[in-house]
Amino acid sequence: MKLTHLGHACVLIEMADTRIALDPGVFTPDLSALTDLDAIVVTHQHLDHLDRDRLPGLLAANPTARLITDPESAQIVRDLGIDVQAQNGSAFTIGAVTVEPVGEIHALIHDEIPRIANVGVTLRAAGEPSFHHPGDSVENTPGDVDIVGFPINAPWQASREMTAFLRRVGAAHAVPIHDGLLNATGRTLYLTQAGQFGHPDTQIHDLEWGSSLEVRA
Repeated sequence: MKLTHLGHACVLIEMADTRIALDPGVFTPDLSALTDLDAIVVTHQHLDHLDRDRLPGLLAANPTARLITDPESAQIVRDLGIDVQAQNGSAFTIGAVTVEPVGEIHALIHDEIPRIANVGVTLRAAGEPSFHHPGDSVENTPGDVDIVGFPINAPWQASREMTAFLRRVGAAHAVPIHDGLLNATGRTLYLTQAGQFGHPDTQIHDLEWGSSLEVRA
């Protein structure tokens, strides 16, 4: 598997001869690298995960790619005149990759802000490492996975929740995501806490935007 962090919550997963882009949002600076995609998967409707202005162009550049979103994002996308497949809570396949939905609701931001749908995803394929992207919630545990993308900063998350998530998942590898609001000082602080208080057996790979990690099963 090859994982490329394209900015904030957006990652490109290449596994089992399949290319899947997850959460291409407004904080991802360059979506032109997302070509030859088999699918685009969106965990929820927030703009830092779903760039509605650039989505039509992204789909035009990937005419055979499937667009798969949580149910609430699906309605938003349909209102833009775009065909979309809404997740229904069941696992589905993209090529040789099985995608398992994890969770149903966004983390609590504030008592006065209604909670929306958020469906994290775990990607698995024979002979490949597995990968989990939680979207905007660390309340759910995906089960046994090899690589996890973990949010390091968000209005809805405390540092103790980040490290508790890493401990529960216990993946061999972890990649920080959801980092678009951080400066260098804040990033260093959160990553230090992730290393100190996360799972002792998890190796954290701090990928600069546009850089990649390759892991073999």
